[in-house]
Amino acid sequence: MKLLVIGSGGREHALVWKLAQSPHVTQMWCAPGNAGIAQERLAQNGRAIECVGIGAEDLPALLAFAQEKQVDFTVVGPDNPLALGVVDLFQQHGLKIWGANRKAAQFESSKVFSQNFMAKYGIPTAAAGTFDAAAAAKQFCATLGGKCVVKADGLALGKGVLICQNQGEAEKAVDEIMVNRAFGAAGSRVVIQEFLEGMETSLHALCDGTTAKLFPTSQDHKRALDGDRGLNTGGMGAYSPTPFLSDAQLSEVAQQILDPFLRGCAAEGIDFRGLLYPGIMLTKDGPKVLEFNARFGDPETQVYLTRLENDLLELLDASASGTLARHELKWKPEASVCVIMASGGYPGSYAKGKVISGLDAANRLPRTKVFHAGTALKDGQIVTNGGRVLGVTALGKDLHAAQAAAYAAVECLQFEGAHFRRDIAAKAV
Repeated sequence: MKLLVIGSGGREHALVWKLAQSPHVTQMWCAPGNAGIAQERLAQNGRAIECVGIGAEDLPALLAFAQEKQVDFTVVGPDNPLALGVVDLFQQHGLKIWGANRKAAQFESSKVFSQNFMAKYGIPTAAAGTFDAAAAAKQFCATLGGKCVVKADGLALGKGVLICQNQGEAEKAVDEIMVNRAFGAAGSRVVIQEFLEGMETSLHALCDGTTAKLFPTSQDHKRALDGDRGLNTGGMGAYSPTPFLSDAQLSEVAQQILDPFLRGCAAEGIDFRGLLYPGIMLTKDGPKVLEFNARFGDPETQVYLTRLENDLLELLDASASGTLARHELKWKPEASVCVIMASGGYPGSYAKGKVISGLDAANRLPRTKVFHAGTALKDGQIVTNGGRVLGVTALGKDLHAAQAAAYAAVECLQFEGAHFRRDIAAKAV
């Protein structure tokens, strides 16, 4: 099969790396890809993955390329092309593609839509209000004592979420999103949620429209600095599994969240084929959904795919084809830890083009894989090309071992201004 993967981040590198192991794949492209993706080879024939200079949101060019190369199957990584309708476009032209269609992608592209859906179908979530006027939004914040979470309605690269401890912070957050438009058009409406306390965990479920197959637990680290301080980012590291949910509790959470989700989709005529990723807060009153995402998490993908034993292509094909019930997901018993190395200044402004050294040494370490997120090739050297640069990922017999291995690999790597959290998986170990 000839495959096209859309995207350029650490999630897409992990998808390409895992898909390249499938004996079914004879040729693969990634648009636009990155320097690490370009180094991957297919297990079937040793052929290199080709990166093509088409942006993930350039839907007409992606379609033309897939038609020209007679691509058999396309895999979509990021949220933006899904929200723009890349799946609908490819399907209209008879091309097979994996990912949520435009209607299903609304669970992520509109937090207002998602919040209303959860209320309608009894999915446990935070008390919330949705607003298109700043004054009304601020009044609602006051009813929560200012201790709340203010979210831009639309897509904001994982950063449109501001956590507030008092009314002053809440009013500032509303102004930042709705008046100053810090996240552009994404902030024309806001969702304001009560602040939930508890342990946060990421769930992933592969869906085919009627069946959902739940992944093991993982936990992302959103804040930029150790001890969950600093600004929200796209994710500074992840690990799997977490010790906070037993298998029995995990299936209970699935019943409380996935069952009403699938019922609601059927009632609303939403054909959800792709990856559902709810962020969950384990509160004293039970699990509550913080938000829904309609694609693999990043960096959760890196820890999940290093643990997955199945042929990923077969699973994604079953998800797109509606035949997922025939498959059982199989996972390595080991733990996986991913530490993100980011550019100096991230999630604020940062410089690009810093030379990265130590990649070969890190990748030579046992059971270790350095996934590239924001990298490029310049004058024969791999350089930084984004905020999150590398996802340093390692397997171990338990979380202690995986954590130690990941940080040993981090010590091999250098680029000017590099910063990373030193407490990934600390809550578990």
